[in-house]
Amino acid sequence: MSKRIKVKPGKGQSLVGFIVGIVFSLIGLIIVIPTFGPFGLFWTLIAIIITITHGKNAFTDKGVTTHEIIIDDELESKVENYSYSTDSQKRLEELKHLHEIGFISKEEYEDRRKNIIDSI
Repeated sequence: MSKRIKVKPGKGQSLVGFIVGIVFSLIGLIIVIPTFGPFGLFWTLIAIIITITHGKNAFTDKGVTTHEIIIDDELESKVENYSYSTDSQKRLEELKHLHEIGFISKEEYEDRRKNIIDSI
């Protein structure tokens, strides 16, 4: 079973996107459509969609999600059920295992590994 968390941009970021969208929409209406025809219509349509999306995020609480985070419960339970020890060799092996299953990043692995070795 996985948990899904939907994330939308902040109000400030959406407000900037809304303003930029308005500028691009106006450029599309005034310059791009008369100059490039069908491409100009496509440009302006995309700019309007971006403007509406950012406007909805900036001025309403509902908003449009732009990212989704999926938390794998199976991975979480593997880590929770994993037994830890105080022996340095075992701690290094456990740390390596956490990195291999993707629970910690390469940087975290290197930092923690260095701390364990320094404590010996």
